[in-house]
Amino acid sequence: MLTEEATASARQEELLELAYAYILEHGLTDLSLRPLAAEIGSSPRVLLYLFGNKEGLIRALLAIARAEELALLERLRATSVDDANRIGIIAGELWSWLSAAEHRGLLVLWVEGYARSLAAADGPWAGFARATVNDWLTLLADAQPAAERVTSHAENQRTLILGMLRGALMDLLATGDLERTTAAVNAQLTHLHVA
Repeated sequence: MLTEEATASARQEELLELAYAYILEHGLTDLSLRPLAAEIGSSPRVLLYLFGNKEGLIRALLAIARAEELALLERLRATSVDDANRIGIIAGELWSWLSAAEHRGLLVLWVEGYARSLAAADGPWAGFARATVNDWLTLLADAQPAAERVTSHAENQRTLILGMLRGALMDLLATGDLERTTAAVNAQLTHLHVA
């Protein structure tokens, strides 16, 4: 027999998964507990009980998004490429993932969390943008030869790649123009001598 705590925890996980699917479709911008609760078969009171408040729920949802991002980065980090141009290969793989249509909801959520993190020093968004930048820069650093990654040239290279990928992603999300943005990413990686 399940204890009350185990039942609450299982229900919390179930509702969190449903809420995550909901925000991937609707975003977080005007998240209201009443429509969310109705859509996922709960009530605002239950959500408040399980997550403490709306900020607690948002923190939990952003944690899922970050976990998905970290899982992607780990998969890319594990890519076995014996190549002096590993950073170019990793950047290309990263763009392939970022530009895939099935990731749009997650990426819109990521951009929203990123932007809100820049505007709000506290609350559920706090530190989201900085953590994301550090995660991606670490992945790109790991893709550079160990002897070079500590140089200012290597740091500049990975900062440029990250900025280019982030800019192309914003453009893709705004326009849906996959062909143009992918051509620009490939041209830039070639120009940086990492493609």
